[in-house]
Amino acid sequence: MNKLIDWKNRLKKGHMLSIIFVLFIIIAALGIILYKKQTEYRQASENNYNMAFYELVEYVQNVETYLAKSMISSTPEHGAETLTHLWREADLAQSYLSRLPIESQELENTEKFLNQVSDYSYTLSRKNIYNEALSEEDLKNLKDLHSYSIELENTLNQLSEDLNSGRLEWGELTKKGDVAFAQQVDNIAKESFSNLEENFHEYSGLIYDGAFSEHLTNVEQKGLTGEDIEEDAAKQKAEEFIGNQNIKEISNLGYSENATIPVYDFSITNNQDETINISISKKGGHVVFMNTNRDVNTEVISQEEADEKAKEFLAEKGFENMKETYYLKQEGIVTINYAYSQNDVVMYPDLIKVKVALDNGEILGIETSGYLNNHTQRNISNIKITKEEAKKNLNQDIDIESEGLAVIPTEWKTEILCYEFKGKVEDREFLVYINCENGREEDVLIITNTPNGTLTM
Repeated sequence: MNKLIDWKNRLKKGHMLSIIFVLFIIIAALGIILYKKQTEYRQASENNYNMAFYELVEYVQNVETYLAKSMISSTPEHGAETLTHLWREADLAQSYLSRLPIESQELENTEKFLNQVSDYSYTLSRKNIYNEALSEEDLKNLKDLHSYSIELENTLNQLSEDLNSGRLEWGELTKKGDVAFAQQVDNIAKESFSNLEENFHEYSGLIYDGAFSEHLTNVEQKGLTGEDIEEDAAKQKAEEFIGNQNIKEISNLGYSENATIPVYDFSITNNQDETINISISKKGGHVVFMNTNRDVNTEVISQEEADEKAKEFLAEKGFENMKETYYLKQEGIVTINYAYSQNDVVMYPDLIKVKVALDNGEILGIETSGYLNNHTQRNISNIKITKEEAKKNLNQDIDIESEGLAVIPTEWKTEILCYEFKGKVEDREFLVYINCENGREEDVLIITNTPNGTLTM
């Protein structure tokens, strides 16, 4: 007891008791501030999620309204205006849907629906812009989409009631981080969002005629042929691709199931102790990606020699009829883009990228996902206008240097057969693509030639 009194007296003499008290007050104040900040952050997140949700509800309501209007528009001019609004509202709805704290797979069909409304309305608006009336099939598809939009709107309204009543809170969706959606939420939340997807369980996308129809709904990876293989078979494929005689060690890095193309990943140490990463597709055992990590300090071979070595490599690996398009040179390595050529028609979606070392011509890398996703034999007979007729739609100031046929991809994951015209206007090089079916100008690219490569924009 005496020791305790003596300790207190020493604290008083040295003002230590006051200091400890002040420190205690500071710590308590900091705790209160941190708690308040955390509360404010949670409230801000909750407000942001609420804002995104109610914006989503509003845009889906607008989608339903414009779909209804699109079915009764009597003139192409008014139809084009309505469909353009529909395209914009569906696109914005997708944007706000993506901001909600929900795993994407939980709303896959909802996202697919909004995406297709956006793509389809854009396609039909272009019909109207060119003074084409909508067909009976177009109107039927709009009617079907309208029915689904009503279901989506009704379910979102029910979710809105759950949020307003407090039965569903966004915090329940986020507090466990990356845990699977079904484990994050209580029974009410699971039931609510499950209902949202159940309304779309039969929605599989449109099937309709038109220039872009097949690709709006086609999720088949056309170049990814063959049966599924196991890890050991994939390892053997990797060894064959690199060459057993060049391999010192190979190790498995795992299976990437959620990639666009599911792959087995391997790391290889070659005889020069360089690391090679390679990915083999589960379906068919195709090489999706290969990259060798080594520095290139000198440039000995030319761009033309690198191109020849890359073409030889592609032919050796079974990729025939590949045409070089653009290239980029960086740090002694040139990456060349190759597109498949079918009867002299360039298939730009069927893209392969090859990396070549400019010190010795070694192939350092290859990436084939474009080719594996899209490669197939196309029907290229649907040409309704001549090359000369297509030229009439070009700018009269363009000095044409070359011309040919090409299939080009669009940002909506579709393909269009076009006449490709390369030319100059006032010393600037352009590529102009004219639709072979209707003569429309589909795209214009500026060619930029730099010391490090040929690029387009």
